[in-house]
Amino acid sequence: MPRSARTAPRFDRALQAVLEKHHIELVCLAGFMRLLTPEFVGHWPERMLNIHPALLPAFKGLDTHKRALEAGAKIHGATVHFVVAELDAGPIVAQGAVAVHADDSEATLAARVLAVEHQIYPLALKLLAEGRIQVENGRCLIDGVPVPDASTIVPSA
Repeated sequence: MPRSARTAPRFDRALQAVLEKHHIELVCLAGFMRLLTPEFVGHWPERMLNIHPALLPAFKGLDTHKRALEAGAKIHGATVHFVVAELDAGPIVAQGAVAVHADDSEATLAARVLAVEHQIYPLALKLLAEGRIQVENGRCLIDGVPVPDASTIVPSA
């Protein structure tokens, strides 16, 4: 068993203790790059957000920009979602899309996606802080309707 898998429960218990000690109400992950145990995730239903550098459900996991380029994707982007036990599978709160250019490298594509991440994460946090997000049947509703265009950003090329 890999070391990270053996230490994950201990890490998650310690993290949970710190969050509880400080009366944390919302967990926001960005670049965390660590799988959390289902037990830890279960403490934070609809109160833990993650940002992922792809338009989920496409390109879950690592190396998203490389895989998007290899797949010949024409659109790529980022997704803010609630964290659930399954990797990159939680209800989508917001997405931002960018065009994939013929001459893109992983670095150029990543830079445009990062700019979108900086737009959609604050938007998602604002919606959540305002109490405007509800989850029904595994999908986000904003103000009682399916995720509207207001939570999807498509910057110009």
